[in-house]
Amino acid sequence: MARAALNARDYDQASAYAKQTSAMALEQLKRRPLDAEPHLPLALGAALEVQSQTLAARGQRAQATAVLQNALRSYGNTSIRARLQKNLNLLSFEGKAAPALHTDQFLGSKPPVLAQLKGSPVLLFFWAHWCVDCKAEAPIITQLRSEFAPKGLTVVGPTRLYGYTAQVENAAPSDELAYIDAVRHRFYAGLLDMPVPISKYNFDVYGASTTPTLVLLDRTGKVAMYHPGALPYDQLRTAIEKVVDR
Repeated sequence: MARAALNARDYDQASAYAKQTSAMALEQLKRRPLDAEPHLPLALGAALEVQSQTLAARGQRAQATAVLQNALRSYGNTSIRARLQKNLNLLSFEGKAAPALHTDQFLGSKPPVLAQLKGSPVLLFFWAHWCVDCKAEAPIITQLRSEFAPKGLTVVGPTRLYGYTAQVENAAPSDELAYIDAVRHRFYAGLLDMPVPISKYNFDVYGASTTPTLVLLDRTGKVAMYHPGALPYDQLRTAIEKVVDR
């Protein structure tokens, strides 16, 4: 209800619903941990998201940022961390230096250190093995990489383990890694040489609670575009072209 009110630009109602949801969630947290089951973190995460987005829509960016920063201090070790970071990044990420990626575990070619790529534009394509939109985005990224690689564009595709596969509810890390590799070969054939660092840390720092998340870095290593969700070819091409030309 809060998100519906926000979409309708009824900010008073959105704020009221979000605060009511937060209060109910906090009451539940007196009796059990946030991640005891999936519904409470979903509710609290959505409430905090709407609170911050409502403040930002009213031009109160500093207050919106404070809501998210306070929430990260309280819930930074829970399942809603990436969601909170996503909303904070939407407010403040562009123009900042891109955080380093954890690259100890990977598929494909060895991931480069982002700092070593300064001078070249970089597209980070955060994806998940279960994500239908990611599979649909892959041909677009394949095409754009072929167009802009001669001008220096590098594409890196971070992903992470989720603890399950399509066949196994509780998969061992080694089994899930093999499954991710199988998905990569089936649905990302044009990107098999793309470095794929595997780390939950990367998703937390970049706020990639939505997949795909697309992050474009300029030639100085700063975030030029931060976009949770898929993008059509024309829009992503325009963003890349600006960074390449600049």
